[in-house]
Amino acid sequence: MKLDTAHFPANAAAALANPRLQSALAKLPGGLVAQRRAAVAAVPEFEALREEARAIRDATLSDLANHLEAFEAKATAMGSHVHWAVDAAEARLKISDVCRSANARLVIKGKSMVTEEIGLNAHLEGNGIDVVESDLGEYIIQKRGEAPSHIIAPAIHLTEADVEADFRSYHTHLNPDRTLGTPESLVAEARAVLRQKFLTADVGITGANFLISETGSSIIVTNEGNGDLTQILPRVHIVVATIDKVVPTLDQAITLLRVLARSATGQDMTAYTTIATGPRRADDLDGPSECHIVLIDNGRTEMLSSGMREALRCIRCGACMNHCPVYNAIGGHAYGWVYPGPIGAVLTPALLGITETSHLPNASTFCGSCETVCPVKIPLVSLMRSWRDRAHDQGPRTRTARLWSGTWAYAATRPALYHLLARFGIAIASAFGRRKGHFRTLPFPRGWLKHRDLPAPQGRTFQQLWKETERGVPR
Repeated sequence: MKLDTAHFPANAAAALANPRLQSALAKLPGGLVAQRRAAVAAVPEFEALREEARAIRDATLSDLANHLEAFEAKATAMGSHVHWAVDAAEARLKISDVCRSANARLVIKGKSMVTEEIGLNAHLEGNGIDVVESDLGEYIIQKRGEAPSHIIAPAIHLTEADVEADFRSYHTHLNPDRTLGTPESLVAEARAVLRQKFLTADVGITGANFLISETGSSIIVTNEGNGDLTQILPRVHIVVATIDKVVPTLDQAITLLRVLARSATGQDMTAYTTIATGPRRADDLDGPSECHIVLIDNGRTEMLSSGMREALRCIRCGACMNHCPVYNAIGGHAYGWVYPGPIGAVLTPALLGITETSHLPNASTFCGSCETVCPVKIPLVSLMRSWRDRAHDQGPRTRTARLWSGTWAYAATRPALYHLLARFGIAIASAFGRRKGHFRTLPFPRGWLKHRDLPAPQGRTFQQLWKETERGVPR
């Protein structure tokens, strides 16, 4: 996937000025957010489940090497071929080697963020292999030449009118007078077009929500059934997963699934929760004749010891971005890489470095909504703050930023001067803003005030009020 994180401010401005995108994003609060709220309210023990899920992820990550070795041993015993990849390049090579050995001409794929991370589709297509995404949202954006804009809803940035226009453009072999005015008709058309791809694909590639050490199994969750067809119908199945997806036992995976579905789509469980263990056996009615599992590091081992370990708890539910006011305003593409929203603001600098991604952890109000809804309690605000600190330690990148940073540091490290300036500034702002009670414009924070009002100060600083309270002065 093309890297564009350095252009986040321009991407965000373009997103805010895009009325079609804003129309699509406006559905988030009444959709996934409301569904999660209802699903969580129906489970009194949900907070206890979150604590248990966090404990499972922490314990696994603290002994990750042993759990991975146990998974490899069991998966191999069950007939799978396990491949290890240090980085994206090695992962692409190992996957294309399997496809080449299978003489693959057509690959059908389930939704997988890690294949986006390693740029798999472009690599396979560059080697003469046709790749078709089977998830409806992924299929739509693949045809558009776009990246996913959300972890679980890759086409959430599009409207039904967008999809109808695209289908009429893509599917020129179908009747031009057909009716495509409802979501049901769009789904039916995609299903009909994809069915032949499932039946003729040589290789099926899926991700994995979890890998189970005790059974050597992979678990995927979908609401369309496309993942099942992707791994059952082709003669070769390739599972692509990062090393942090391993879970010791099936019971523990069930706990994670209980918080995953409710946090992601507001369901008790997804429509299809599929456990796959190795290739087809002699008495199986269906399934692949070969199963390959590619385990990818690509920076995760470094994260374990870099202070960012807690981000590896993530189970890819997307709740943090659904509740994030920044994501809700600009969508996923503005972030410029695979992982958007608060989790992207933590993962992307960890995987790509903070130098070109420093805008991302700064794209947060620190309201804490992301932490409140995270099913595994990742301290996203603290982790973003840590990235801000690291970016600051490298020094501001522009002369203006260096000037303001130096001025602020000079005042902030001199309490008497700081309090004097604060009292003066508050008094001036209070006098000018008293009539309306808020500001619609100010000389410097024009970008901030373009989309929101700033309440006017009430005339005294917090320090002044605190001192008056200590002295018993009435407010």
